[in-house]
Amino acid sequence: MEKFKADIYVDADACPVVIKEEINKYSKMYRFEPIFVTSFAHASNTDQPGRWILVDARPEEVDMYIHNHSKSNDIVVTQDHALASLLIPKGVYVITPRGKHFQENEMERVLHERYLSAKARRSGKHSKGPAKFTKEDAERFGSVFCEILSNVEGK
Repeated sequence: MEKFKADIYVDADACPVVIKEEINKYSKMYRFEPIFVTSFAHASNTDQPGRWILVDARPEEVDMYIHNHSKSNDIVVTQDHALASLLIPKGVYVITPRGKHFQENEMERVLHERYLSAKARRSGKHSKGPAKFTKEDAERFGSVFCEILSNVEGK
């Protein structure tokens, strides 16, 4: 097997199955092997394609693994805004399962909104939570993911 120019890390604990399938499909097309990182608490017994890394179930363990192993031009799929804010300065492409490609110039705002939401929850205000994952979300993810894969492959 040839040496990959970049790695694809997936925060697999909170990644929808349909997105894991999309990651495997497009990674194979571009000849990348995705690395799914999950805690023992979320591990599955089924055989799934890709390379799987199991870490302790302690909070932030998956994030720490991804942060410590990722490098410039790697791709990370995560919903975690704090992890994204640590990866982008390293030159890592960060995309959410809904297809949002994080950019460095928006991270301060994103983290501030996250802080305000957490503060509101602590004061007793409850939101509806995230919208239901849709087919359009998966399509947007596939489109943005392919664009990033193409960019990385061309480097």
